[in-house]
Amino acid sequence: MAAAAAAAAAGGPQPPQPELPASVLALDKAATAAHLKAALSRPDNRAGAEELQALLERVLSAERPLAAAAGGEEAAAAGGGGGGPGAAEEEALEWCKCLLAGGGGYDEFCAAVRAYDPAALCGLVWTANFVAYRCRTCGISPCMSLCAECFHQGDHTGHDFNMFRSQAGGACDCGDSNVMRESGFCKRHQLKSSSNIPCVPKDLLMMSEFVLPRFIFCLIQYLREGYNEPADVPLEKDLNKVLQLLEPQISFLEDLTKMGGAMRSVLTQVLTNQQNYKDLTSGLGENACAKKSHEKYLIALKSSGLTYPEDKLVYGMQEPSAGTSTLAVQGFAGATGTLGQVDSSDEEDQDGSQGLGKRKRVKLSSGTKDQSIMDVLKHKSFLEELLFWTIKYEFPQKMVTFLLNMLPDQEYKVAFTKTFVQHYAFIMKTLKKSHESDTMSNRIVHISVQLFSNEELARQVTEECQLLDIMVTVLLYMMESCLIKSELQDEENSLHVVVNCGEALLKNNTYWPLVSDFINILSHQSVAKRFLEDHGLLVTWMNFVSFFQGMNLNKRELNEHVEFESQTYYAAFAAELEACAQPMWGLLSHCKVRETQEYTQNVVRYCLEALQDWFDAINFVDEPAPNQVTFHLPLHRYYAMFLSKAVKCQELDLDSVLPDQEMLMKLMIHPLQIQASLAEIHSNMWVRNGLQIKGQAMTYVQSHFCNSMIDPDIYLLQVCASRLDPDYFISSIFERFKVVDLLTMASQHQNTVLDAEHERSMLEGALTFLVILLSLRLHLGMSDDEILRAEMVAQLCMNDRTHSSLLDLIPENPNPKSGIIPGSYSFESVLSAVADFKAPVFEPGGSMQQGMYTPKAEVWDQEFDPVMVILRTVYRRDVQSAMDRYTAFLKQSGKFPGNPWPPYKKRTPLHPSYKGLMRLLHCKTLHIVLFTLLYKILMDHQNLSEHVLCMVLYLIELGLENSPGEESDEEASVVGPERCHDSWFPGSNLVSNMRHFINYVRVRVPETAPEVKRDSLASTSSDSLGSLQNSGTAQVFSLVAERRKKFQEIINRCSSEANQVVRPKTSSKWSAPGSVPQLTTAILEIKESILSLLIKLHHKLSGKQNSYYPPWLDDIEILIQPEIPKYSHGDGITAIERILLKAALQSRMNKRIIEEICRKVTPPVPPKKITTAEKKTLDKEERRQKARERQQKLLAEFASRQKSFMETAMDVDSPETDIPMEITTAEPQVSETVYDCVICGQSGPSSEDRPTGLVVLLQASSVLGQCRDSTEPKKLPITEEEQIYPWDTCAAVHDVRLSLLQRYFKDSSCLLAVSIGWEGGVYVQTCGHTLHIDCHKSYMESLRNDQVLQGFSVDKGEFTCPLCRQFANSVLPCYPGSNVENNLWKRASNKSIQDLIKDVEELQGRPGAFPVSISSETNLSKEMESVMKDIKNTTQKKYRDYSKTPGSPDNDFLFMYSVARTNLELELVHRGGNLCSGGASTAGKRSCLNQLFHVLALHMRLYSIDSEYNPWRKLTQLIEEMNSQLGNEEQPEVPILYHDVTSLLLIQILMMPQPLHKDHFTCIVKVLFTLLYIQGLVALSVKCSEEDRSTWKHVGALRKNTCEAEKSYEVLLSFVISELSKGKLYHEEGTQEGAMVSPIAWSPESMEKYLQDFCLPFLRITSLLQHHLFGEDLPACQEEEEFAVLASCLGLLPTFYQTEHPFISASCLDWSVPAFDIISQWCFEINSFTEQHTEQGKALLIQESRWKLPHLLQLPENYNTIFQYYHRKTCSVCTKVPKDPAVCLVCGTFVCLKGLCCKQQSFCECVLHSQNCGAGTGIFLLINASVIIIIRGHRFCLWGSVYLDAHGEEDRDLRRGKPLYICKERYKVLEQQWISHTFDHINKRWGPHYNGL
Repeated sequence: MAAAAAAAAAGGPQPPQPELPASVLALDKAATAAHLKAALSRPDNRAGAEELQALLERVLSAERPLAAAAGGEEAAAAGGGGGGPGAAEEEALEWCKCLLAGGGGYDEFCAAVRAYDPAALCGLVWTANFVAYRCRTCGISPCMSLCAECFHQGDHTGHDFNMFRSQAGGACDCGDSNVMRESGFCKRHQLKSSSNIPCVPKDLLMMSEFVLPRFIFCLIQYLREGYNEPADVPLEKDLNKVLQLLEPQISFLEDLTKMGGAMRSVLTQVLTNQQNYKDLTSGLGENACAKKSHEKYLIALKSSGLTYPEDKLVYGMQEPSAGTSTLAVQGFAGATGTLGQVDSSDEEDQDGSQGLGKRKRVKLSSGTKDQSIMDVLKHKSFLEELLFWTIKYEFPQKMVTFLLNMLPDQEYKVAFTKTFVQHYAFIMKTLKKSHESDTMSNRIVHISVQLFSNEELARQVTEECQLLDIMVTVLLYMMESCLIKSELQDEENSLHVVVNCGEALLKNNTYWPLVSDFINILSHQSVAKRFLEDHGLLVTWMNFVSFFQGMNLNKRELNEHVEFESQTYYAAFAAELEACAQPMWGLLSHCKVRETQEYTQNVVRYCLEALQDWFDAINFVDEPAPNQVTFHLPLHRYYAMFLSKAVKCQELDLDSVLPDQEMLMKLMIHPLQIQASLAEIHSNMWVRNGLQIKGQAMTYVQSHFCNSMIDPDIYLLQVCASRLDPDYFISSIFERFKVVDLLTMASQHQNTVLDAEHERSMLEGALTFLVILLSLRLHLGMSDDEILRAEMVAQLCMNDRTHSSLLDLIPENPNPKSGIIPGSYSFESVLSAVADFKAPVFEPGGSMQQGMYTPKAEVWDQEFDPVMVILRTVYRRDVQSAMDRYTAFLKQSGKFPGNPWPPYKKRTPLHPSYKGLMRLLHCKTLHIVLFTLLYKILMDHQNLSEHVLCMVLYLIELGLENSPGEESDEEASVVGPERCHDSWFPGSNLVSNMRHFINYVRVRVPETAPEVKRDSLASTSSDSLGSLQNSGTAQVFSLVAERRKKFQEIINRCSSEANQVVRPKTSSKWSAPGSVPQLTTAILEIKESILSLLIKLHHKLSGKQNSYYPPWLDDIEILIQPEIPKYSHGDGITAIERILLKAALQSRMNKRIIEEICRKVTPPVPPKKITTAEKKTLDKEERRQKARERQQKLLAEFASRQKSFMETAMDVDSPETDIPMEITTAEPQVSETVYDCVICGQSGPSSEDRPTGLVVLLQASSVLGQCRDSTEPKKLPITEEEQIYPWDTCAAVHDVRLSLLQRYFKDSSCLLAVSIGWEGGVYVQTCGHTLHIDCHKSYMESLRNDQVLQGFSVDKGEFTCPLCRQFANSVLPCYPGSNVENNLWKRASNKSIQDLIKDVEELQGRPGAFPVSISSETNLSKEMESVMKDIKNTTQKKYRDYSKTPGSPDNDFLFMYSVARTNLELELVHRGGNLCSGGASTAGKRSCLNQLFHVLALHMRLYSIDSEYNPWRKLTQLIEEMNSQLGNEEQPEVPILYHDVTSLLLIQILMMPQPLHKDHFTCIVKVLFTLLYIQGLVALSVKCSEEDRSTWKHVGALRKNTCEAEKSYEVLLSFVISELSKGKLYHEEGTQEGAMVSPIAWSPESMEKYLQDFCLPFLRITSLLQHHLFGEDLPACQEEEEFAVLASCLGLLPTFYQTEHPFISASCLDWSVPAFDIISQWCFEINSFTEQHTEQGKALLIQESRWKLPHLLQLPENYNTIFQYYHRKTCSVCTKVPKDPAVCLVCGTFVCLKGLCCKQQSFCECVLHSQNCGAGTGIFLLINASVIIIIRGHRFCLWGSVYLDAHGEEDRDLRRGKPLYICKERYKVLEQQWISHTFDHINKRWGPHYNGL
């Protein structure tokens, strides 16, 4: 084959060669292919090969649209003049397909190849945003991922898995046992053994081996042509153009890879075969095109800053010597220049040239090797050049997918990985230049994560290709481009360089892909070990880390606020975490056992070297520069973490890895500086630096950073403290925190470095830090589980937490392989040990709660650790929150009533290596500080808080707990130079120093201080002075001087460094500014010891003299068997008692002295005399206290007032007497209803001129239309088969009915026969508050001028009720009228039903008019009209206009009574669909139906119905000439039996003048009931079978002449049947019979039940109406007697009687005209209609009256079922897969959220659907976010999720991807809000959607 190829290459494409027979061209493609295949299969296939080559030359060269004109002509010739390049390419691809298939069909060929697929790997490649799964239980590598199909086909029940959206793309690992455990493989990839797959027949893929090399070469030529090395950056447009042209070719290759293993191995051969590549691409030979293409390739290489090795002669000769790695040939050996020289020629630096002046290049130690890593590339195969162009074109998605699709082929995988590594430096360069670095980063990681997650492969590449060298060098090189001079410490002479966090490289995390690869390979043990063993690499790496040491330096602004707050700190923290800390954790995870000691020693050694270099570079001696802080000390942290590991896991001796004292002193300075700066920042000393400095302080302790930042820092300080002189260390702390000057006995002092207002918080900061330093044991002996538990307790004590926020807040070791994985076994078990789960709660009006964890009682009791809480709080308020919760717990459990102090907690024992830490507690310096502070607190000096006392006591207690054994001869004189603090205390043991009395202290005070005056008096008497001398005065104690001395000593000890100049002591910083008053020395008489101070403090705190009584005097047992609890609650008093007890226990002397002091009991000694200034401050305090108490009292009073007001104003449930519409019969005197206006506060009746109105919200609603007649709930479709068809809904049925009527009857009559408003009906609701309408108008004006509006639009008339803030959009006027009038109407009159019927008719006949003549329009009538307009505008036109003649008055008429119907029906739904519960209206005073009726009635009466057509006459009069009526109209009226009775009721009532007479009401109801009853009988007769009918007919006929015939349903039924039999209604059933007729025979019981059910809806609505109009309560009853109770309540039954025999509904009938006559009249209308239309006639008679309550769709238990079906589903409108799919929960429609694809007239699909489906209300489930969004009109809100995970939490946006389950309660709440129309009131966060959803 090679020979053939060579021949072809040599021959080159001369003009079509004569030996190619013309016939070949003439044959069609398939025949040619078959012919060639046959030729090639012969043993001597030379001729065939040549023929094929020639053909390919021709066909494929045509495929070069970018070639020069000459190429173009050729193309035209070959393509048969194919239309332009596109056609030629099509042609070429067709040829290739035919040739591959060797004459057969291409699809059959594909199928044949697939049969030989031996691959047991899935290898499916996906791109960003694909939904994949990760199972931690099955994964070996943390990067393991599975496609959805493999995941669902495997068994992962009970595993720790989650679903995730791929960020960068990835590939499925199913079947790859390097990355995941075999138990997790899916059914398809459970290892197939390769034996059972047959061998691939040779001839199947033979053609492919010939065709593909040419094809790929052609592709490469294209890429070469297309890339024009531009002068400036290549235009993305051009590159994309080339890529678009290549789309079909790359897709073709991609399809080949999907054919399975057989084809992939052919492709691998082609891509990696070096001979092929050489022959085709060398550019030798006489082919002009090939030459040109080769030149372009060389140019591209050069311009990339790479050399082609042939240029340097060295390479030609060099044979790889045995020792060097295989890569040496590829250019790793030569190139001697160092990086420094390369830079000048490297065009990359031109863009950064502005920084060149400042930049200092670091010369790398091993220049030669690195030079070649960076600059030499040689391509030897198609694969290598393909990757080169892939990088050049910035990783086009298609190419990436093709390269990755090949990975299941093992041979390819290795070759490709090596190629990738070889191009690594080039990738970095391209990435740095790229404009789209984000996309490119993702694509790079998409590839690299597939290669480097595999340990075996990573190891192989590390060994063969120097992977680690390459990575570290490339990273170093990358960072070198953005270095600047460090300004830390010594700005002028610093030699240190740091990265500049403002550069794009850091700001945009461009380094991320490279660092992430590095972290990935370090997670493999074999690779990490090589790294830790290679000293050269470690040096280079420390060099890299030192670039980050001291970056992003902050300088404190002292004068004005900084102009521009830089946000670079984000970049700095991210860089330290990702580039320094994470590799560190990766390395640490491999240093777990003793055998790895040498690794730690290596790291520590090079780390210390790097630190030493750093100190030298920044010229650091002993003092840090003032007002500077950097939070970034990665070298310190590397050192600390490796030290910790060494002691904890590797049993190394700590001292063997520690440096000398001087180095330790230097090491502690910067971490200590950070701790002091934290206190400064929290004391607001850095406010002028802006908010960002607070941001840094918070990030430093935040959960993702703390264990890589603050924890190592504190640990390092603990190590230093345990090894340095304690006095030196303590004084350093107070000096760093700038509170040295405060620590004086004098009541006044001056602080040269700190403003007075900051002193207190800085002192608290210093003491808190000391406490943390001494009590924290994170690295000093706690086990991992203890640490986890402590962290968890601290987080839970601050606040209850959800499971996910706990996972997030607990700093886990960032390295994935470390063991404490979130969700791991230990996490869950610790959680269940320390916390209780609180299930999610639902307050109906409140926010949705999540499932929370709250600490168990015993945790508060024994484990609450304030120190840990302080260390871990990001916000200071969290510490307070923890203390408040602790206090509450103690109160509740009765353990401690008062205000407790933070509890003292015993600590885990120290690891022996750190024992020295406790010496801090036993050094004189600390004792002097404690003594001074206790004294100052006792004397009430300023600036000391309870917090300070608390810390002081804590430190004393710690000291007592950790005393160094029995006191020895502590009086032994201290050897060594006399120090000033020796005059204070004799020894260093706290136990003995506690009892040491200090008599006099010499202090330095400002001359103005009170002490000075007193002193001068004392000095006059010489004898007193003499006595002073003898008693030994304590000297002035200066911490600073002490520290300097110490430092000097240590430096001198290390005499080798003696030549370092020590700065003079008076460094300018400490000299006091000139203007301050002079300091003088005064001597104070103290005469106290620590013990006596404690006892006096006890008295002071308890407020009683001699309150302390040593407990052991009563009960000597206490001393013998002390039961000191591990954990103590209480306040300062208990703390002091505890300390005194411990002191007494530790030494008999102490016990004796305590008793003595108690005997003396002196009152606490105030200073000699209180100066006036001090008196003033005391008075001030007292006054403040009183004022505070007064304020509290006032507030409490105000709160109770407010509460009682709220109770009266918001009274929702109990209907009280003052409720506007509740009418009380008890008061006969004339009283009008009185309304309160909530705006002006006046009360009064509503009048014509100044009407009052109810605040109402009008909204269109389609809830009623969603009722269905089946109880079986509709489910959300989750497969293609399940679909929801909306024709069984109430709205659909009513629509069909109306249109059917309109087909056959007169339009105006049809519009009176039904109700509309099932869809888009207007629902009116109120909060029950009233206001004057004129007040409301001015209120709206003021809202209009107020620009800051919360989510509602004033222009649309929206507002919130001024009192209760409920959302509203209109005002419903209250009709003026007095209560008595109503009472009169209620009295029963004794008129007969016939008279009443006449009355009704007369009243209806009166012309309608507003109560006052319409000419003089009153305010009231205007308002009535305007509110009617509002009601009309609430719903869309299509829901109002049903008439055939648009705009006819009948339309308005229909609309108005339908509004009443809608509101009554909805109230019925809210009551649960029946009236069994009885009682007042559920809404109590919130019902506005009465007012609404007035408004509707007034408007209805404007449209008088022609008395001819008034249905009332048809109901109550017999019409004589029946026949005459039919002939004269083309369209008859609607027969009365087809009328909707409830609609008739509303029409009749609204046509009457208001207020209505109770008698008239009852009369109307009685008449309508007769009609309804007959309708029921007719429907029943239609449902019966023929036999049933005849039976009933006879039964009834017999009894027709009995007295009660008109009230017997048998008689009536038989009469109806006989009447209707005259027409055609019962005929022609034929086919339809089965559908209509119910199979069962009807028994009397079932008929009675049917009739009652048929009539109940009407009775319910009527009873509600009566309740609202006349204010009568509804009786409660059982369900089975509802009919009878309602009937008697409505007056249909004379009285409700309880009898033995069952209740018969017919007994309610009350006929006003002879029953049989009127029935026959009604039946006649039906008969005349069914003459023509039997079917329709029958359909109209059977009305479905039993609607079930509306429900939302039923959702599946598990969210995954919804997600899997919908997230890939295509939209039915635009046939694309939507980016944001959503589904309507009312009707199940699938919509595109925000999709422009489905936009219609500027409305996006969701908004449009909400209007069509819910008349403006839409409830959508967002598939990709699992949340529900509500659209209401022009606003929307996020409602929350009804799917929660196992811990009761929502997972918005599916970020965590844990399995979610339906929360039935939440879904019920949602449904309830939908049905009750309360979305607007309950959900608070609304925003406008501008039709864009």
